[in-house]
Amino acid sequence: MPLDAIDHKILRLLQEDGRITVQALAERVGLSHSPCLRRVRQLEESGVIRGYVAVVEQKEVGLPVSVFISIKLERQVEEYLDRFDTAIVQWPEVLECYLMTGTRDYLLRVVCADLAAYERFIKDKLTRLDGIASIESSFALAQVKYTNVLPIK
Repeated sequence: MPLDAIDHKILRLLQEDGRITVQALAERVGLSHSPCLRRVRQLEESGVIRGYVAVVEQKEVGLPVSVFISIKLERQVEEYLDRFDTAIVQWPEVLECYLMTGTRDYLLRVVCADLAAYERFIKDKLTRLDGIASIESSFALAQVKYTNVLPIK
C-alpha cells in the first residue's frame, strides 16, 4: 500500500498516542472525521497498523531483568530453524527474537523477575530445545533508550 504524507502524519500521531480520538486525529492531520477514519481503517486492514497496545513499564510489573541471548544452532538447516522459531513464539519471556547474520544465528531479548527465574527459563526451556550449539547471555545494566515509535518522515 503506497503511503502519502497524510498517512505518515496519521502514523506518527498514532504512535505517540494510540488513544487519540478520530476527531482529534482528523483535526491534527487536516481532514474531516470520515476521511480520516477511512484512512486509519485502510492502514489497519492493509497491515501497516498491526494493533494497539498499552506500553507497560517492566520494572513496575515485577520483571526488572532484561537479558540479551545469542544463540548458535548446531546447523543452519530449515528443520533446526523451524523448530527454534516454533518454540520461541510460545515463550512469553521472549519479547523479541531475530534471525541474525554473522557468527550467531539468533538474538533474543528476554525479561524475567530475577536471576532464579532466568535460570529456570534456561534450564526448563532453552536448553531442552534440540539443535542448540551454544547460548551466550548478556545482562542489561540499564536501559538508556527504549521506544517503539518508528522514525516515520
